[in-house]
Amino acid sequence: MSSLARKVSQDAEPIAVKVMFTDELLCLHLADGREIRVPLAFYPRLRKATKAQRENYQIAGMGTGIHWPDVDEDLSVEGIVAGRPAVI
Repeated sequence: MSSLARKVSQDAEPIAVKVMFTDELLCLHLADGREIRVPLAFYPRLRKATKAQRENYQIAGMGTGIHWPDVDEDLSVEGIVAGRPAVI
């Protein structure tokens, strides 16, 4: 059986390339082709942010973290992939 997704090493660290949002979800696009969708309820600062504030993000640490300067939020890509909610 074949797959369109590239094979990922079990030890490979997830690398972010793009962030998008729906009304209820944070959608994280990874370098290996995966898209991770996590409820915005996991990230209260982002849930309360405006659309413009959410869209103003910076991918940091060579793709291992994401920073939203307008709402002072920093999330690790590993944490998002694991489904860990933000600690407030």
